[in-house]
This record gives sequence, structure tokens and C-alpha cells, in this order.
Amino acid sequence: MYTTPQSSRSDESTDGPPRKRTARACDSCYRRKIKCDAERPQCNWCKHHNIPCTFERAIRVRRKRKYVTERQSTSLSLAERMDKIEIILTEKLSNTDKPESRPATDIRQHVTPAAQSLAVCFGKLHFAGRNLGDISSYNGIPFFSLEGQKWVRARTGQRVDFDKLCTLGPPWQNQRNLGSDAVLMNLQSSSSLELPDRKTVEEYVDVYNSTIFRLVFPVVNTTLFTETLNTAYGHGHANQYYQSASAKACIYSFLAFCSVLNIRGPAYPAVDSEGFALKAQCLLPQLLREPVSSDGLQTAVMMAIYELASGNTPTAASMSSLTARFIFMLGAHRNPSIGDSISPSDDLRSLATYHLRNLFWLCYSIDKDISLRTGQPPCISDSQCDLTLPAQYVDQFYARFDPESPRNNFPEVPLFPLDLRLSMIKSRAYDALYSVRALQKTDAELLRAIRELDADLERWRVSLPPRIRPTVSFSYEMPIDATMDMGVVMMRLDYHHCLSMIHQATSRCKAWAGPEDGVLDGVGSSLALSVEASRSTIFYLQTAEHVLGDDCFWVVLFYPMSAFLTIFCHVLLHPLHPQAAKDVELLNKAPVFVRGLFRRQISVKELIHLKVITEFVAELGRLAKCAIEKACSERSA
Repeated sequence: MYTTPQSSRSDESTDGPPRKRTARACDSCYRRKIKCDAERPQCNWCKHHNIPCTFERAIRVRRKRKYVTERQSTSLSLAERMDKIEIILTEKLSNTDKPESRPATDIRQHVTPAAQSLAVCFGKLHFAGRNLGDISSYNGIPFFSLEGQKWVRARTGQRVDFDKLCTLGPPWQNQRNLGSDAVLMNLQSSSSLELPDRKTVEEYVDVYNSTIFRLVFPVVNTTLFTETLNTAYGHGHANQYYQSASAKACIYSFLAFCSVLNIRGPAYPAVDSEGFALKAQCLLPQLLREPVSSDGLQTAVMMAIYELASGNTPTAASMSSLTARFIFMLGAHRNPSIGDSISPSDDLRSLATYHLRNLFWLCYSIDKDISLRTGQPPCISDSQCDLTLPAQYVDQFYARFDPESPRNNFPEVPLFPLDLRLSMIKSRAYDALYSVRALQKTDAELLRAIRELDADLERWRVSLPPRIRPTVSFSYEMPIDATMDMGVVMMRLDYHHCLSMIHQATSRCKAWAGPEDGVLDGVGSSLALSVEASRSTIFYLQTAEHVLGDDCFWVVLFYPMSAFLTIFCHVLLHPLHPQAAKDVELLNKAPVFVRGLFRRQISVKELIHLKVITEFVAELGRLAKCAIEKACSERSA
């Protein structure tokens, strides 16, 4: 070690007894910043210079070191930490009707840092001619813009406290991985990245192949995945864990994918989905340095599905963009000429080509869904792809919902999460209504695009069998099919959301800039369709709640949250509308409704986050009620 100049000038002999540590230096030594031996009545320096040796200066009390406080805080019990969190949330989120004493300064100071950090956006949400806010790249649901905040304040007479609404960031986004950085740092050792027992992985593959998930999410092929296992487990030396990173990351992501979707047999214990996902992420840098392979594509696809199912939309969007690059580099965007189906006896090359095409459609469906949700441009351009549907796809898709078809007799053609034809309509809707080019359209061009997309969506709807055909509007009085499954529920939610997004684009029409009674009939009726589609989303979810799976909360949550905000904006626009009181009642029931979507035992983090969500929707109901009361007071006056 290097010696400091002060230690090299020491006059003390190293052979003598060890010196006591000086508690404080005399005034002279302290001013000169030299070491003091604190001898009495004079220290060595003062004695040699024949000056008084005093200790008269004031002593400042040092603060405790930060790490001591942190160490003490980590020793708090779970109950104490929950009490602290509850106090913070109560202070931030409690509903107070007291008038605020803060001066009416720039409204920007009332926007939380969390909201300001999400300013990078890819679209604007308009409602009846007003720019309510940006479509966030994180979730698609808007943070109200300054203009939107002023509008809400003018319609309700209340100041919108964004510190309350967005304490932990977007309430509809899972904050589960805020502490994942430390975990990722600990995964750098070879022992932490050891693969699980191969037999365990093969058991999960068998369970995956025995369920309908292999058709809804065709992420792996049994024959090809065996080659992946051979590659990953072929290296015996534990220190070579970075070799064949694509194959190993594929195994980690497959286990995380199975766990988050609850794909396991009754005899198999649940695996740590987040732990395996973090291991796959840890291998991503090495995966990107290897040649592009189907294992790398499978890893990105399964990680995108995992992040969507976990409520982490930003990471899912990033993984979706990675899958798009892999799709183009592997040529999966082109339709191969390999026949109508593939049997296990076919050669591996044909099998791999067929599997890549299935991965393309899966990536296409996910990409279009994220695009319409978040306002981000899609990563897969339709103009660059062959969109010929798989052979027998439509017939097999309808057979999936046939009640007379045996439930365990699965078709051979993949079905994918949602109808691919609806995904194509989503793609056209974004391009025609929400792209940069679409924002420059005139009212006539915009309305024409809306009519064409509405016609496309209606043709798709009537083409479905009556049993699974969604209605344009839904109410409590409508009968519910007792044999419905999760596929039917998601298809209806997706239809209502697509219908709402198509007709909500009329809010950008310049006709809204004039007096309200001068708005074109077509514009007003189109917006009414969007609001009715939002109501139908809530009504349908309330009646189909028993069908929802245990782990679909973050997937489904987006639909009611988007619908609640649309209904809230409509109440503010028309507070004296005959339906306004019922809409407020619907918003007031929202907290109980959101809690009912969690159909499993939840963790402490999820419990805290659920409280934030319910407080957010409760605030929407309060503000909507204030808007009606204000409008009634003004009318009576």
C-alpha cells in the first residue's frame, strides 16, 4: 500500500507502545491541520513553538453515517415496514375535501416526478377536441396534460392532485421489479446461472404439450427443443456457462413463461418465475453477440409474453422490438412453401421453417396489441411481410369454440392468443388513425378512415359463429354462455377496445373546436360509440369474472382502466347527460371491481399496488360526482 505523506513524517518510533487514538486536536493543531498528540499541559507542537495549548473551540456533533441508518432500517420487521408504507400511502392518497391553501401558481408543480418522467410519448389522446394528454410509452393510458388538467379543474371545480393519483407511477403498471438490479448483480457468478435439472425441464415440456397452451402460444417445438436441451446441457464444465447462451436463456425463459401462465401439472411444484426471468435477462448481452438463432427468437418471444403477463409493459415492448429484428433476420416474415402442415417425420429444416412461421404470427399478434395499447409505432411493418394466413386457420379457429368438439381433441394448426384477422385490423387502425401521417389528415379524411375501419371490424364480427360473436353493446340483461372460456373473454375485450379506439379518433376533428351544438352529428355519434364500448367492457367483465384465470390480472387490468378513463371524460363533457349518474355509480363501484380481478393470494408488493389502483379509480369517481354537482348548481343558478 502507498503511505500517506503524514504517515511518512511521523516522529514516533514504531518500536514503542501503540499510541492511543486522539479524541480531538488542540486549537493550534486543528487550525494547521496537523496531527496532535493531545499531551497535557502542552502538546508536542505547542511545546516546541512555545505557544499556549488550548482546547476552547466549539465541537460540532457529527451525524451518524448513512450506512448505519440503512442497516438499522433493514432490520425492521415486515409489520413495521407495512405500517410505515400505510402511513405514507394514507398521507398521499387519502381523499380530502378541504380547500387547498396553496397559491395558484404554475400547474406544472402539481404534476408528480413520476408523471414528468413519462413525458416521452408516441401519441396524443384527444376527447371531444381537447388534448387530454400523451399516450405514454409505458402503458398507453394518458397522464393528463396541462390543458387536460385545466379542463378537469374547470368541469369539476376541484384541483386534480396528481401527487395522489400517481404516487408510485402508473397505477395500472406493476412495480414488481423495482429492486431487480441488485438481484441481477448477484447473478454474475457461475453458480447462480447453473441450469436446473434437465428432467425437470422435460417434465414442464410434457405438461406444455398436453395443454392448449401449445396452440395458443406456440413458443417451442418439441423436436427442436430437444436440440436446444442437448446444446445447453452438452457442456460439462460449470465455468463455461456463457457458452451457448441462446440455448440456456431459452430454457430459463421457458420455465419463467410456464410459471407465469401457471402451466404445470398437479405433481409439479411452482418454480420461481421472476428468478428464471432475471437469469434469462442476465444472458441477453451474450445472446446478442451470438449468431441469430431460433433459440434467441424463442427467448425474446417468451420474455415478451412473461413481461406482459407480469404487468411490465415497457420491458414487453422492448422485447417485442427485439423479436421483430430476429424475425426479419431469420426470414420468418416470408411465407414458406412447405405444404399445409408438418408431421414429426419431416426433416428438421422443414420443421424449423414451419416453427419460425408460427413464431412470426405470435410476434405479429403481440406487436400489434402493444402498439394499439401504448401508442408506439408497431415494430413489424405490414408492407414488409407476407400476411397469408396459415392453411386451415379459420376453420380450426372456429372449431376451437365448437361446444360439440371434444375438449381434449386439439387441432394441429396453432390458434394464437387472438384472432390474427383482428390483429391485422389493429395494424391498419394504428396506421390510419394514430401514426404521424394520420395526425395530418383533414376531418373528411379522418372520418373516411374511421368508417372504413369500422366496416372492416364489423365484417370480422359477423363472420364469427353466433356463439362467440361479440355484440356491439353489452348490458347486464344479456345472457352469458356458461361454457365460455378465457379465449372468448379476451376476444370480446379486445373487440370493445378496438371499437373504442377507432371511434375515439373523431375527437381530433376540428369540428369540436366550435360550439358544442355545432358539432357534426357523425362526430358526436362516433364518440358515443366509443363511450358505449367502454361501458360494455366493464359490464362484460363483471359478468365474466368467474372465467378469469388466477394469473391474468395484469393482462386484463388494462381494459377496465382504459374504459374507466373514457367514461370519466364523458361525464365531464356531458355532466347532465341522462346516463351520467349511472356512469358515476359505475365509477364508484370500480375499487371493488378491481379488487375482484385478483383471484389468488397476493404478495405484499401486490397488496400495496392494489391499494394504489383502487385509490386512483375512487378519485375518478369523486371528481365525476363533483362535475355533476357543479353542472346542476350552475343550471339552477
